[in-house]
Amino acid sequence: MTAADLVIFDLDGTLIDSKLDLAHAVNAARRHMGMTPLEFERVYSYVGNGAPVLIRRVLGPEATEAQVQEALEFFLEYYREHMLDYTVLYPGVRKALERLAQAGVQMAVLTNKPVRISRAIVEGLDVGAYFRQVYGGNSFEFKKPHPIGVEALMQECGAPRDRTIMVGDSSVDIQTARNAGVKACGVTYGFQPETLQAVPPDLLVDRMEELADRIIGRPTSVELSG
Repeated sequence: MTAADLVIFDLDGTLIDSKLDLAHAVNAARRHMGMTPLEFERVYSYVGNGAPVLIRRVLGPEATEAQVQEALEFFLEYYREHMLDYTVLYPGVRKALERLAQAGVQMAVLTNKPVRISRAIVEGLDVGAYFRQVYGGNSFEFKKPHPIGVEALMQECGAPRDRTIMVGDSSVDIQTARNAGVKACGVTYGFQPETLQAVPPDLLVDRMEELADRIIGRPTSVELSG
C-alpha cells in the first residue's frame, strides 16, 4: 500500500490521450507557416514542456522568435477549437478517479499545458468535479519540473510531503516529484514512457486502477458488483 492524502496528476499522456488533437494542431500551425506536416510520432516526442517549447521544437532551430510567436498564436487558437475532437480519457481513469474520490483522497492536475485549455478539457470530459484544483503551465512563474506547482497544491490541500504523490508519463513529471520531495508514480502507456528509464519513479503502473489499488486497496467483489 502507498499512503496518500493528495494525488497530483499530469494531464497529457497520463489522464488523457490527446495525441491526435495535438498533432493535428501542430501540423495546422506548420501549414500556416508554409511548412510541410510532421509525422505524428515525431510530434508526440516533443510534447511535455508546454506549448511554447513544443512550437519551437516543431518549427526547428532556424525559426525566428517572431515566427515562433506567430505559429504559437495560431496553434493555440486552432487547438482551442479542436481540443476535444479525438481526445479521450485513458481506459480505467474515470473509475480510478471515482474510487479515489470516494475514499476521500484529494486530487489535482498539474500540467505544462495552458491552464484555460486544461480546465476546459477536464470539464469537457466530465471529470472536473474530481479535482480540487487544475493548474497549467502559465499558472505559476515556473513550469514543471520546477516544484512550485506541487508546493502550492500541498499548501492548498493541507497535504504533508510524505503523503503526496505526483503521477505522470515522462521524466519531467518524475523530476518534478523529486524536486518537490514527494513520491513519484509513472504510467507506462503515455507519450514518453521511455524517458522514465532516465529518472525512475517510485512506482510504475500500466493502468490507473493499479494506482487506486495501491492507495486504497483492491475493490471487493461486493464493490465490483455494485
